[in-house]
Amino acid sequence: MTSFRAAPAWLANAVFYQIYPQSFADSNGDGIGDFNGIAERLAHLAWLGVNTVWLNPCFVSPFRDAGYDVSDYLSVAPRYGSNDEFAKLVEEAGCRGIRVLLDLVAGHTSDEHPWFTASADVPGDDRYIWAPDAHQDGFIPSPGSRPGAYLPNFFAFQPALNFGYGRENPAEPWRQPVDADGPRANRAALRSIMDHWLGLGLSGFRVDMAASLVKDDPGRTETASIWTELRHWLDNTHPDAVLLSEWGEPEVSVPAGFHADFFLQFGGPTDGGALRSLWSNAAGTVTESWDPLDCFFDPSGKGSPRPFVEAWREASAAVADRGFISLPTANHDFSRLNCGPRSAEQLPAAFAFQLSWPTLPAIYYGDEIGMRYVPGLPDKEGSVLGPRYNRAGSRTPMQWDDGPNAGFSPAPADRLYLPLDPAPDRPTVAAQRADDTSLLHFVRRLIALRKATPELGSDGSVEVLHAGYPFVYVRGGRYLVVVNPQRNAVSYTYDIPAEPRPLEVSGVRADGGALTAEGFAYGIFDLGR
Repeated sequence: MTSFRAAPAWLANAVFYQIYPQSFADSNGDGIGDFNGIAERLAHLAWLGVNTVWLNPCFVSPFRDAGYDVSDYLSVAPRYGSNDEFAKLVEEAGCRGIRVLLDLVAGHTSDEHPWFTASADVPGDDRYIWAPDAHQDGFIPSPGSRPGAYLPNFFAFQPALNFGYGRENPAEPWRQPVDADGPRANRAALRSIMDHWLGLGLSGFRVDMAASLVKDDPGRTETASIWTELRHWLDNTHPDAVLLSEWGEPEVSVPAGFHADFFLQFGGPTDGGALRSLWSNAAGTVTESWDPLDCFFDPSGKGSPRPFVEAWREASAAVADRGFISLPTANHDFSRLNCGPRSAEQLPAAFAFQLSWPTLPAIYYGDEIGMRYVPGLPDKEGSVLGPRYNRAGSRTPMQWDDGPNAGFSPAPADRLYLPLDPAPDRPTVAAQRADDTSLLHFVRRLIALRKATPELGSDGSVEVLHAGYPFVYVRGGRYLVVVNPQRNAVSYTYDIPAEPRPLEVSGVRADGGALTAEGFAYGIFDLGR
Protein backbone atom coordinates (compact mmCIF):
# COMPACT_ATOMS: atom_id res chain seq x y z
CA MET A 1 0.00 0.00 0.00
CA THR A 2 1.41 3.37 -1.02
CA SER A 3 2.31 5.70 1.84
CA PHE A 4 1.42 9.38 1.64
CA ARG A 5 2.02 12.38 3.83
CA ALA A 6 -0.83 12.68 6.33
CA ALA A 7 -3.72 14.87 5.16
CA PRO A 8 -3.48 18.49 6.29
CA ALA A 9 -4.91 18.85 9.78
CA TRP A 10 -7.56 21.33 8.65
CA LEU A 11 -9.29 18.79 6.41
CA ALA A 12 -10.66 16.65 9.25
CA ASN A 13 -12.76 19.61 10.40
CA ALA A 14 -13.82 20.84 6.97
CA VAL A 15 -17.43 21.79 6.30
CA PHE A 16 -17.60 22.11 2.53
CA TYR A 17 -19.89 24.54 0.72
CA GLN A 18 -20.24 24.19 -3.03
CA ILE A 19 -20.79 27.37 -5.03
CA TYR A 20 -22.04 27.25 -8.59
CA PRO A 21 -20.47 30.63 -9.41
CA GLN A 22 -22.77 31.74 -12.23
CA SER A 23 -25.79 31.40 -9.92
CA PHE A 24 -24.53 32.67 -6.56
CA ALA A 25 -24.26 36.47 -6.67
CA ASP A 26 -24.00 38.93 -9.58
CA SER A 27 -22.14 42.16 -8.77
CA ASN A 28 -22.06 43.86 -12.19
CA GLY A 29 -25.62 43.42 -13.43
CA ASP A 30 -25.00 41.11 -16.39
CA GLY A 31 -27.23 38.39 -14.93
CA ILE A 32 -24.35 36.00 -14.23
CA GLY A 33 -22.72 35.46 -10.85
CA ASP A 34 -19.09 36.48 -10.46
CA PHE A 35 -16.11 36.60 -8.11
CA ASN A 36 -16.93 40.03 -6.68
CA GLY A 37 -20.45 38.85 -5.99
CA ILE A 38 -19.12 35.86 -4.05
CA ALA A 39 -16.75 38.16 -2.16
CA GLU A 40 -19.67 40.39 -1.17
CA ARG A 41 -21.46 37.36 0.30
CA LEU A 42 -18.56 35.87 2.26
CA ALA A 43 -20.11 37.23 5.43
CA HIS A 44 -23.01 34.81 4.98
CA LEU A 45 -20.65 31.84 4.69
CA ALA A 46 -18.61 32.92 7.70
CA TRP A 47 -21.79 33.43 9.76
CA LEU A 48 -23.07 30.01 8.72
CA GLY A 49 -19.82 28.39 9.84
CA VAL A 50 -18.58 26.76 6.64
CA ASN A 51 -14.82 26.85 6.31
CA THR A 52 -14.09 25.43 2.85
CA VAL A 53 -15.65 26.57 -0.43
CA TRP A 54 -15.53 24.60 -3.67
CA LEU A 55 -16.17 26.56 -6.87
CA ASN A 56 -17.30 24.90 -10.08
CA PRO A 57 -14.97 25.55 -13.06
CA CYS A 58 -14.11 29.20 -13.56
CA PHE A 59 -11.65 28.87 -16.46
CA VAL A 60 -12.00 30.36 -19.92
CA SER A 61 -14.57 28.29 -21.78
CA PRO A 62 -17.15 28.40 -24.59
CA PHE A 63 -19.58 27.17 -21.89
CA ARG A 64 -21.29 24.44 -23.81
CA ASP A 65 -21.03 22.35 -20.63
CA ALA A 66 -21.18 25.13 -18.05
CA GLY A 67 -17.40 25.50 -17.90
CA TYR A 68 -16.48 21.82 -17.92
CA ASP A 69 -15.22 22.46 -21.45
CA VAL A 70 -12.02 24.38 -20.71
CA SER A 71 -10.20 26.35 -23.40
CA ASP A 72 -7.55 27.96 -21.14
CA TYR A 73 -6.54 26.47 -17.80
CA LEU A 74 -4.46 29.42 -16.66
CA SER A 75 -7.02 32.22 -17.05
CA VAL A 76 -10.45 32.72 -15.53
CA ALA A 77 -13.49 33.33 -17.70
CA PRO A 78 -14.16 37.07 -18.11
CA ARG A 79 -17.80 36.60 -17.15
CA TYR A 80 -16.60 35.85 -13.61
CA GLY A 81 -13.95 38.55 -13.43
CA SER A 82 -10.18 38.66 -13.74
CA ASN A 83 -7.36 36.55 -12.35
CA ASP A 84 -6.62 39.39 -9.95
CA GLU A 85 -10.22 39.45 -8.76
CA PHE A 86 -10.09 35.73 -8.20
CA ALA A 87 -6.88 36.07 -6.19
CA LYS A 88 -8.55 38.83 -4.16
CA LEU A 89 -11.53 36.57 -3.47
CA VAL A 90 -9.22 33.82 -2.21
CA GLU A 91 -7.43 36.32 0.00
CA GLU A 92 -10.64 37.81 1.43
CA ALA A 93 -12.03 34.35 2.08
CA GLY A 94 -8.84 33.42 3.90
CA CYS A 95 -9.21 36.46 6.14
CA ARG A 96 -12.56 35.00 7.22
CA GLY A 97 -11.11 31.56 7.83
CA ILE A 98 -12.52 30.12 4.61
CA ARG A 99 -10.39 28.07 2.23
CA VAL A 100 -11.13 27.96 -1.50
CA LEU A 101 -10.95 24.94 -3.82
CA LEU A 102 -11.28 25.02 -7.60
CA ASP A 103 -12.81 22.43 -9.88
CA LEU A 104 -10.09 20.89 -12.07
CA VAL A 105 -11.22 19.28 -15.33
CA ALA A 106 -8.41 16.78 -15.75
CA GLY A 107 -9.60 14.30 -18.38
CA HIS A 108 -10.60 16.52 -21.30
CA THR A 109 -10.65 20.03 -22.72
CA SER A 110 -12.94 22.00 -24.97
CA ASP A 111 -12.52 21.37 -28.69
CA GLU A 112 -11.70 25.10 -28.81
CA HIS A 113 -8.63 24.72 -26.60
CA PRO A 114 -5.45 25.65 -28.53
CA TRP A 115 -4.02 22.24 -27.66
CA PHE A 116 -6.83 20.57 -29.55
CA THR A 117 -7.01 22.91 -32.52
CA ALA A 118 -3.28 22.34 -33.01
CA SER A 119 -3.60 18.59 -32.55
CA ALA A 120 -6.38 18.47 -35.15
CA ASP A 121 -3.91 19.72 -37.75
CA VAL A 122 -0.75 17.86 -36.71
CA PRO A 123 -0.78 14.05 -37.20
CA GLY A 124 2.14 13.52 -34.82
CA ASP A 125 0.54 15.37 -31.90
CA ASP A 126 -0.37 12.86 -29.17
CA ARG A 127 -1.91 15.12 -26.55
CA TYR A 128 -5.34 13.66 -27.40
CA ILE A 129 -6.49 10.18 -28.42
CA TRP A 130 -6.70 9.81 -32.19
CA ALA A 131 -7.63 6.88 -34.41
CA PRO A 132 -6.78 6.83 -38.14
CA ASP A 133 -10.28 5.76 -39.14
CA ALA A 134 -12.72 8.69 -39.30
CA HIS A 135 -15.54 6.24 -38.59
CA GLN A 136 -13.97 4.54 -35.57
CA ASP A 137 -16.74 3.45 -33.19
CA GLY A 138 -17.22 5.98 -30.39
CA PHE A 139 -14.92 8.56 -32.02
CA ILE A 140 -15.69 11.95 -33.62
CA PRO A 141 -14.35 12.80 -37.10
CA SER A 142 -11.44 15.23 -37.10
CA PRO A 143 -12.45 18.88 -37.47
CA GLY A 144 -9.04 19.79 -38.87
CA SER A 145 -6.66 18.71 -41.62
CA ARG A 146 -5.51 15.72 -39.61
CA PRO A 147 -7.17 12.53 -40.90
CA GLY A 148 -9.04 10.18 -38.58
CA ALA A 149 -11.09 10.85 -35.50
CA TYR A 150 -10.72 11.76 -31.83
CA LEU A 151 -12.16 10.18 -28.70
CA PRO A 152 -14.57 12.35 -26.65
CA ASN A 153 -14.57 12.07 -22.87
CA PHE A 154 -18.18 13.09 -22.31
CA PHE A 155 -19.88 15.39 -24.82
CA ALA A 156 -18.61 15.36 -28.41
CA PHE A 157 -17.02 18.80 -27.94
CA GLN A 158 -14.90 17.52 -25.01
CA PRO A 159 -11.96 15.60 -26.55
CA ALA A 160 -10.28 13.19 -24.14
CA LEU A 161 -6.75 14.05 -23.16
CA ASN A 162 -4.37 11.19 -23.80
CA PHE A 163 -3.26 9.54 -20.58
CA GLY A 164 -2.73 6.25 -22.35
CA TYR A 165 -4.46 2.88 -22.30
CA GLY A 166 -4.37 0.25 -19.61
CA ARG A 167 -3.82 -2.57 -22.10
CA GLU A 168 -2.99 -3.20 -25.72
CA ASN A 169 -5.44 -4.26 -28.41
CA PRO A 170 -4.01 -5.58 -31.71
CA ALA A 171 -7.11 -4.31 -33.50
CA GLU A 172 -6.34 -0.77 -32.29
CA PRO A 173 -2.60 -0.26 -32.80
CA TRP A 174 -2.92 3.48 -32.23
CA ARG A 175 -3.40 2.91 -28.50
CA GLN A 176 -0.50 4.30 -26.46
CA PRO A 177 0.81 3.04 -23.12
CA VAL A 178 0.68 5.29 -20.09
CA ASP A 179 4.42 6.04 -20.28
CA ALA A 180 4.34 7.30 -23.90
CA ASP A 181 5.31 10.89 -24.65
CA GLY A 182 1.74 12.20 -24.95
CA PRO A 183 0.52 10.81 -21.61
CA ARG A 184 3.69 11.99 -19.85
CA ALA A 185 3.22 15.49 -21.29
CA ASN A 186 -0.35 15.59 -19.99
CA ARG A 187 0.70 14.52 -16.51
CA ALA A 188 3.29 17.30 -16.54
CA ALA A 189 0.60 19.76 -17.69
CA LEU A 190 -1.61 18.80 -14.74
CA ARG A 191 1.23 19.52 -12.34
CA SER A 192 1.87 22.88 -14.00
CA ILE A 193 -1.80 23.88 -13.85
CA MET A 194 -2.14 22.90 -10.20
CA ASP A 195 1.10 24.65 -9.30
CA HIS A 196 -0.09 27.87 -10.95
CA TRP A 197 -3.35 28.11 -8.98
CA LEU A 198 -1.94 26.87 -5.70
CA GLY A 199 0.60 29.66 -6.01
CA LEU A 200 -2.30 32.13 -5.88
CA GLY A 201 -3.37 30.85 -2.48
CA LEU A 202 -5.80 28.12 -3.48
CA SER A 203 -6.16 25.28 -0.97
CA GLY A 204 -6.66 22.49 -3.50
CA PHE A 205 -8.94 21.03 -6.14
CA ARG A 206 -12.02 18.96 -6.65
CA VAL A 207 -11.15 16.85 -9.70
CA ASP A 208 -13.88 16.31 -12.28
CA MET A 209 -14.32 12.78 -13.70
CA ALA A 210 -11.19 11.69 -11.85
CA ALA A 211 -11.61 8.04 -12.80
CA SER A 212 -11.70 8.75 -16.55
CA LEU A 213 -8.03 9.37 -17.37
CA VAL A 214 -6.63 6.05 -18.63
CA LYS A 215 -8.84 4.20 -21.12
CA ASP A 216 -9.58 0.46 -21.09
CA ASP A 217 -8.10 0.34 -17.62
CA PRO A 218 -9.29 -2.75 -15.71
CA GLY A 219 -9.81 -1.91 -12.07
CA ARG A 220 -8.73 1.68 -12.81
CA THR A 221 -5.24 0.52 -11.89
CA GLU A 222 -3.29 2.80 -14.20
CA THR A 223 -5.57 5.78 -13.49
CA ALA A 224 -4.95 5.22 -9.79
CA SER A 225 -1.20 5.19 -10.45
CA ILE A 226 -1.41 8.62 -12.09
CA TRP A 227 -3.14 10.07 -9.04
CA THR A 228 -0.63 8.36 -6.76
CA GLU A 229 2.16 10.07 -8.66
CA LEU A 230 0.39 13.44 -8.48
CA ARG A 231 -0.30 13.03 -4.77
CA HIS A 232 3.39 12.42 -4.05
CA TRP A 233 4.22 15.54 -6.04
CA LEU A 234 1.58 17.53 -4.12
CA ASP A 235 2.84 16.25 -0.77
CA ASN A 236 6.33 17.47 -1.61
CA THR A 237 5.48 20.82 -3.19
CA HIS A 238 2.20 21.93 -1.59
CA PRO A 239 1.77 19.86 1.59
CA ASP A 240 -1.14 21.92 2.92
CA ALA A 241 -3.23 21.47 -0.24
CA VAL A 242 -5.81 18.74 -0.87
CA LEU A 243 -7.30 16.78 -3.75
CA LEU A 244 -10.97 15.80 -3.68
CA SER A 245 -12.24 13.44 -6.34
CA GLU A 246 -15.38 13.12 -8.36
CA TRP A 247 -15.01 9.36 -8.41
CA GLY A 248 -17.82 8.11 -6.19
CA GLU A 249 -15.82 5.14 -4.93
CA PRO A 250 -13.77 6.23 -1.89
CA GLU A 251 -12.43 2.72 -1.28
CA VAL A 252 -10.55 3.05 -4.59
CA SER A 253 -9.87 6.77 -4.98
CA VAL A 254 -8.52 7.55 -1.51
CA PRO A 255 -5.92 4.74 -1.45
CA ALA A 256 -4.95 5.97 -4.93
CA GLY A 257 -3.99 9.35 -3.51
CA PHE A 258 -7.03 11.57 -3.09
CA HIS A 259 -7.49 13.12 0.32
CA ALA A 260 -11.26 12.61 0.08
CA ASP A 261 -13.95 11.37 -2.26
CA PHE A 262 -17.68 12.04 -2.34
CA PHE A 263 -20.54 9.63 -2.19
CA LEU A 264 -22.17 10.52 -5.50
CA GLN A 265 -25.22 9.65 -7.57
CA PHE A 266 -22.93 7.41 -9.61
CA GLY A 267 -19.76 5.40 -9.08
CA GLY A 268 -18.75 2.09 -7.64
CA PRO A 269 -20.42 -1.30 -8.03
CA THR A 270 -23.88 0.05 -7.09
CA ASP A 271 -23.72 3.07 -9.45
CA GLY A 272 -24.08 5.57 -6.61
CA GLY A 273 -26.51 3.47 -4.63
CA ALA A 274 -25.27 4.77 -1.26
CA LEU A 275 -26.19 8.39 -1.93
CA ARG A 276 -29.29 7.62 -3.95
CA SER A 277 -30.61 5.37 -1.18
CA LEU A 278 -30.68 8.45 1.03
CA TRP A 279 -31.94 11.25 -1.24
CA SER A 280 -33.09 10.07 -4.70
CA ASN A 281 -36.91 10.08 -4.72
CA ALA A 282 -37.64 9.61 -8.46
CA ALA A 283 -38.14 13.35 -8.91
CA GLY A 284 -35.72 15.93 -10.24
CA THR A 285 -32.69 14.32 -11.86
CA VAL A 286 -33.37 10.70 -12.76
CA THR A 287 -31.36 8.37 -14.99
CA GLU A 288 -33.53 5.74 -16.63
CA SER A 289 -30.96 2.99 -16.02
CA TRP A 290 -30.98 3.42 -12.24
CA ASP A 291 -32.44 0.51 -10.31
CA PRO A 292 -35.73 1.61 -8.73
CA LEU A 293 -35.42 2.13 -4.99
CA ASP A 294 -37.26 3.82 -2.15
CA CYS A 295 -34.99 6.37 -0.54
CA PHE A 296 -34.75 6.62 3.24
CA PHE A 297 -35.47 10.34 3.48
CA ASP A 298 -38.99 10.13 2.14
CA PRO A 299 -42.39 10.65 3.78
CA SER A 300 -43.59 7.21 2.67
CA GLY A 301 -41.28 5.41 5.09
CA LYS A 302 -40.49 2.66 2.58
CA GLY A 303 -36.74 3.15 2.48
CA SER A 304 -33.91 2.05 4.71
CA PRO A 305 -30.57 3.49 5.85
CA ARG A 306 -28.97 0.06 5.50
CA PRO A 307 -27.64 0.46 1.92
CA PHE A 308 -25.91 3.66 2.95
CA VAL A 309 -24.57 2.30 6.23
CA GLU A 310 -23.20 -0.83 4.56
CA ALA A 311 -21.54 1.18 1.77
CA TRP A 312 -20.08 3.61 4.31
CA ARG A 313 -18.70 0.78 6.45
CA GLU A 314 -17.05 -0.86 3.46
CA ALA A 315 -15.56 2.39 2.21
CA SER A 316 -14.43 3.44 5.69
CA ALA A 317 -12.60 0.16 6.22
CA ALA A 318 -10.70 0.64 2.96
CA VAL A 319 -10.00 4.33 3.51
CA ALA A 320 -8.99 3.85 7.18
CA ASP A 321 -6.76 6.74 8.25
CA ARG A 322 -5.59 7.59 4.72
CA GLY A 323 -8.32 10.17 4.04
CA PHE A 324 -12.00 10.95 4.23
CA ILE A 325 -15.41 10.36 2.71
CA SER A 326 -17.65 13.34 2.00
CA LEU A 327 -21.45 13.29 2.08
CA PRO A 328 -23.16 16.06 0.05
CA THR A 329 -26.70 17.37 0.40
CA ALA A 330 -26.78 17.69 -3.41
CA ASN A 331 -24.56 18.98 -6.20
CA HIS A 332 -24.78 20.75 -9.55
CA ASP A 333 -25.53 17.44 -11.30
CA PHE A 334 -28.11 16.05 -8.87
CA SER A 335 -31.44 17.02 -7.34
CA ARG A 336 -31.59 19.29 -4.33
CA LEU A 337 -32.90 17.98 -1.01
CA ASN A 338 -36.10 19.98 -1.49
CA CYS A 339 -37.40 18.00 -4.44
CA GLY A 340 -40.56 16.10 -5.32
CA PRO A 341 -42.40 14.79 -2.25
CA ARG A 342 -39.61 15.95 0.10
CA SER A 343 -40.74 19.38 1.28
CA ALA A 344 -39.17 22.02 3.49
CA GLU A 345 -40.55 20.58 6.74
CA GLN A 346 -38.62 17.36 6.11
CA LEU A 347 -35.21 18.96 5.66
CA PRO A 348 -34.15 19.44 9.30
CA ALA A 349 -34.06 15.67 9.81
CA ALA A 350 -31.83 15.33 6.75
CA PHE A 351 -29.38 17.93 8.05
CA ALA A 352 -29.43 16.43 11.56
CA PHE A 353 -28.19 13.21 9.99
CA GLN A 354 -25.75 14.72 7.48
CA LEU A 355 -24.05 16.97 10.03
CA SER A 356 -23.75 14.28 12.72
CA TRP A 357 -22.47 11.37 10.62
CA PRO A 358 -18.68 10.63 10.49
CA THR A 359 -18.16 12.01 7.00
CA LEU A 360 -17.09 15.42 5.77
CA PRO A 361 -20.34 17.33 5.14
CA ALA A 362 -20.76 19.19 1.85
CA ILE A 363 -23.61 21.71 1.62
CA TYR A 364 -24.75 22.70 -1.86
CA TYR A 365 -25.42 26.44 -2.10
CA GLY A 366 -28.99 27.28 -1.15
CA ASP A 367 -29.69 23.97 0.56
CA GLU A 368 -29.12 25.68 3.90
CA ILE A 369 -32.36 27.63 3.31
CA GLY A 370 -34.16 24.77 1.57
CA MET A 371 -34.05 26.03 -2.01
CA ARG A 372 -36.18 23.89 -4.30
CA TYR A 373 -35.22 21.86 -7.34
CA VAL A 374 -37.07 23.77 -10.09
CA PRO A 375 -38.58 21.50 -12.77
CA GLY A 376 -39.40 22.39 -16.35
CA LEU A 377 -36.46 24.66 -17.13
CA PRO A 378 -34.88 24.93 -20.61
CA ASP A 379 -31.57 23.32 -21.45
CA LYS A 380 -28.83 25.68 -20.29
CA GLU A 381 -25.19 25.12 -21.20
CA GLY A 382 -25.65 21.38 -21.63
CA SER A 383 -27.76 20.87 -18.52
CA VAL A 384 -30.04 18.23 -20.05
CA LEU A 385 -28.61 14.71 -19.93
CA GLY A 386 -31.78 12.71 -20.53
CA PRO A 387 -35.56 12.89 -20.72
CA ARG A 388 -35.80 13.04 -16.92
CA TYR A 389 -32.42 14.55 -16.17
CA ASN A 390 -32.18 18.35 -16.37
CA ARG A 391 -29.44 19.66 -14.11
CA ALA A 392 -30.68 23.24 -14.52
CA GLY A 393 -33.26 22.64 -11.79
CA SER A 394 -30.43 22.50 -9.23
CA ARG A 395 -28.59 25.50 -10.66
CA THR A 396 -31.07 28.37 -10.24
CA PRO A 397 -30.01 31.71 -8.72
CA MET A 398 -29.35 31.96 -5.00
CA GLN A 399 -32.28 33.50 -3.14
CA TRP A 400 -30.91 36.22 -0.90
CA ASP A 401 -33.91 38.41 -0.12
CA ASP A 402 -37.36 39.54 -1.28
CA GLY A 403 -36.00 42.27 -3.55
CA PRO A 404 -35.76 42.18 -7.36
CA ASN A 405 -34.41 38.84 -8.60
CA ALA A 406 -34.28 37.67 -4.98
CA GLY A 407 -31.20 39.82 -4.46
CA PHE A 408 -29.15 37.75 -6.88
CA SER A 409 -28.69 40.35 -9.61
CA PRO A 410 -29.75 43.89 -10.59
CA ALA A 411 -30.11 42.71 -14.21
CA PRO A 412 -33.51 42.50 -15.93
CA ALA A 413 -35.17 39.19 -15.11
CA ASP A 414 -34.90 37.96 -18.70
CA ARG A 415 -31.11 38.31 -18.60
CA LEU A 416 -30.53 36.06 -15.59
CA TYR A 417 -28.38 32.99 -16.09
CA LEU A 418 -31.41 30.87 -15.20
CA PRO A 419 -34.92 31.83 -14.06
CA LEU A 420 -35.59 32.10 -10.37
CA ASP A 421 -37.79 29.65 -8.52
CA PRO A 422 -41.24 31.12 -9.32
CA ALA A 423 -42.85 29.86 -6.10
CA PRO A 424 -44.32 32.78 -4.11
CA ASP A 425 -43.11 31.20 -0.86
CA ARG A 426 -39.54 30.58 -2.02
CA PRO A 427 -37.15 30.78 0.93
CA THR A 428 -34.59 33.56 1.26
CA VAL A 429 -31.52 34.11 3.38
CA ALA A 430 -32.84 37.43 4.72
CA ALA A 431 -36.15 36.01 5.91
CA GLN A 432 -34.52 33.03 7.55
CA ARG A 433 -31.81 35.13 9.19
CA ALA A 434 -34.62 37.05 10.88
CA ASP A 435 -36.28 33.84 12.15
CA ASP A 436 -34.45 31.94 14.87
CA THR A 437 -36.62 28.87 14.19
CA SER A 438 -35.67 28.68 10.50
CA LEU A 439 -33.76 25.95 8.70
CA LEU A 440 -30.86 28.35 8.19
CA HIS A 441 -30.42 28.93 11.91
CA PHE A 442 -30.78 25.21 12.55
CA VAL A 443 -28.03 24.34 10.06
CA ARG A 444 -25.83 27.01 11.62
CA ARG A 445 -26.37 25.53 15.10
CA LEU A 446 -25.60 22.03 13.86
CA ILE A 447 -22.34 23.20 12.28
CA ALA A 448 -21.39 24.94 15.52
CA LEU A 449 -22.29 21.84 17.54
CA ARG A 450 -20.20 19.65 15.26
CA LYS A 451 -17.21 21.99 15.59
CA ALA A 452 -17.53 22.16 19.37
CA THR A 453 -18.02 18.40 19.79
CA PRO A 454 -15.18 16.28 18.33
CA GLU A 455 -17.21 13.12 18.87
CA LEU A 456 -19.69 14.36 16.24
CA GLY A 457 -16.96 15.05 13.68
CA SER A 458 -15.31 12.97 11.00
CA ASP A 459 -13.02 11.11 13.41
CA GLY A 460 -15.55 10.18 16.09
CA SER A 461 -16.76 6.62 16.42
CA VAL A 462 -20.29 5.57 15.49
CA GLU A 463 -22.40 2.71 16.82
CA VAL A 464 -25.58 2.03 14.86
CA LEU A 465 -28.32 0.86 17.20
CA HIS A 466 -31.20 0.71 14.74
CA ALA A 467 -30.91 0.92 10.95
CA GLY A 468 -34.55 1.65 10.23
CA TYR A 469 -37.26 4.09 11.23
CA PRO A 470 -36.14 5.69 13.43
CA PHE A 471 -32.45 5.66 12.54
CA VAL A 472 -30.62 5.54 15.86
CA TYR A 473 -26.89 5.76 16.46
CA VAL A 474 -24.39 6.87 19.09
CA ARG A 475 -21.38 9.02 18.29
CA GLY A 476 -18.21 8.84 20.36
CA GLY A 477 -19.93 6.60 22.91
CA ARG A 478 -21.77 9.64 24.26
CA TYR A 479 -24.02 11.42 21.78
CA LEU A 480 -27.30 9.78 20.83
CA VAL A 481 -28.76 10.69 17.43
CA VAL A 482 -32.34 9.83 16.42
CA VAL A 483 -33.70 10.59 12.95
CA ASN A 484 -37.19 9.78 11.63
CA PRO A 485 -37.50 11.16 8.07
CA GLN A 486 -40.96 9.72 7.37
CA ARG A 487 -44.42 11.06 8.20
CA ASN A 488 -45.52 8.46 10.76
CA ALA A 489 -44.51 8.29 14.41
CA VAL A 490 -42.25 5.40 15.39
CA SER A 491 -40.55 4.10 18.51
CA TYR A 492 -37.48 2.12 19.45
CA THR A 493 -36.73 0.31 22.67
CA TYR A 494 -33.48 1.54 24.15
CA ASP A 495 -32.28 1.36 27.71
CA ILE A 496 -31.03 4.86 28.28
CA PRO A 497 -28.55 4.75 31.17
CA ALA A 498 -29.36 8.22 32.49
CA GLU A 499 -31.52 11.22 31.73
CA PRO A 500 -30.13 12.44 28.38
CA ARG A 501 -29.51 16.13 27.87
CA PRO A 502 -31.18 17.42 24.67
CA LEU A 503 -28.86 19.39 22.40
CA GLU A 504 -30.97 19.74 19.23
CA VAL A 505 -34.35 18.04 19.45
CA SER A 506 -37.68 18.27 17.64
CA GLY A 507 -40.37 15.63 18.07
CA VAL A 508 -38.23 13.01 19.83
CA ARG A 509 -38.87 11.84 23.41
CA ALA A 510 -36.49 9.73 25.43
CA ASP A 511 -38.46 8.15 28.24
CA GLY A 512 -36.77 5.41 30.23
CA GLY A 513 -36.53 2.41 27.97
CA ALA A 514 -38.09 3.90 24.85
CA LEU A 515 -37.38 6.45 22.17
CA THR A 516 -40.45 7.88 20.45
CA ALA A 517 -40.10 9.97 17.30
CA GLU A 518 -42.89 11.86 15.60
CA GLY A 519 -42.98 12.23 11.84
CA PHE A 520 -39.97 14.13 10.42
CA ALA A 521 -38.44 14.28 13.88
CA TYR A 522 -34.81 14.41 14.95
CA GLY A 523 -32.90 14.50 18.16
CA ILE A 524 -29.30 14.83 19.30
CA PHE A 525 -28.79 14.05 22.99
CA ASP A 526 -25.82 14.06 25.33
CA LEU A 527 -25.89 10.82 27.32
CA GLY A 528 -23.32 12.21 29.73
CA ARG A 529 -21.11 9.14 29.70
